[in-house]
Amino acid sequence: MPGVTLDDVPLLADLMPWSVAPPRLGRGWPAAPDAACLKARWDALLKAEGPDRESLFEPTRSRTPHTAVGQLPGRSGGTEKLVRASGPCPEPVRVLAAPFDEQWLIPDNRLIDAARPELWRVADARQIFTVETAAAPGAPEPPLLATSLLPLLRPGRVRPLYRRPGGEEPNLAPGLLEHLRARLGHAPDPLDVLAWTLAAACPGPDGLAVPLTGEPGLWAEGVESGRRMLWLMRRDGERPKLPGGRRPYVRAPLPARPLTLHYDRDEETLHLDEGRIAPVPPQAWDFETGSARVLEQWFAARTAEGEPGTLAAIRPATWRQAWTSELLELITVLALLAELRPRREALSVTDPVTAAELRSAGVLPVPGTARRPASVLDHQEEGPEGQFALL
Repeated sequence: MPGVTLDDVPLLADLMPWSVAPPRLGRGWPAAPDAACLKARWDALLKAEGPDRESLFEPTRSRTPHTAVGQLPGRSGGTEKLVRASGPCPEPVRVLAAPFDEQWLIPDNRLIDAARPELWRVADARQIFTVETAAAPGAPEPPLLATSLLPLLRPGRVRPLYRRPGGEEPNLAPGLLEHLRARLGHAPDPLDVLAWTLAAACPGPDGLAVPLTGEPGLWAEGVESGRRMLWLMRRDGERPKLPGGRRPYVRAPLPARPLTLHYDRDEETLHLDEGRIAPVPPQAWDFETGSARVLEQWFAARTAEGEPGTLAAIRPATWRQAWTSELLELITVLALLAELRPRREALSVTDPVTAAELRSAGVLPVPGTARRPASVLDHQEEGPEGQFALL
């Protein structure tokens, strides 16, 4: 970012101190771009018995069909050992499986090596999760993603905006909001701080750095850009649209089972075999996270073939109509995010709020309790084999 050196810039790890490693599935089949195929996989697992069920399950050291675990917080999945399980599949939930890729997950703790229950406890309609990407210094893509969904992205840390359900207790360094109010002359709310962070964060030598400013006009400019990024990344309000004449449409019907994806830069056309979508701006096609094109990664997740004889091989036989709608929206989101790059790159911090200043004000270092989850349990959670968890 112009106007700053990274020597005395606060780190994201200090400004949003509570972080959790992303959930680790341990097996790919409990997640998929299609909810119906997850239910079919569950049914196939439960129809198998003995060694066949264990083989289909794909056991690891953390999970086997004999592992006893409690319920996921807020979910109704069973707690009997999977070797004896019966009944319908727990209703799949929407998750962020990869950058900008919303998929489905069977929310059952018996299927997930490390579910991170502390994240499930604070996941609700008010929550926003941030996830660090593998963006390199100077890369055009944002180094931080935000989502309303539980994120499965690895390897970056997950930082919830709020430490408690209902948007209670922001996950911010204690005293940060008060210090910014004194510097800016008005009280920013937690969403403002998150929006600024999305717009200003940049990779540094010791982790993701977040240059802060005490200049009110500059702060407002960065917050405006960041709030638009937040809206585009969350996609949980009014649907984003490109201006008329630039909106992507299906120009030739997509085949029942497209196998290849190709982009014609001259014609701004995305080809799925003989199917065509246009116009697709080059900046949407070129949008990358972690050196992988988002559109290619998204398409591959919906056309990959699972190994025969595994649960992952149970996939939709044809291209889903919902995927076409999702693809059109994804193209729109990537194009609009790319348009914000010049504003992010031009955000030159003046009147910086340095890490040394925050230390002098007592905001840093943060207390150890701020790095640990809050106690949010107001009810009993069902433990293994139907026993209530000890609190």
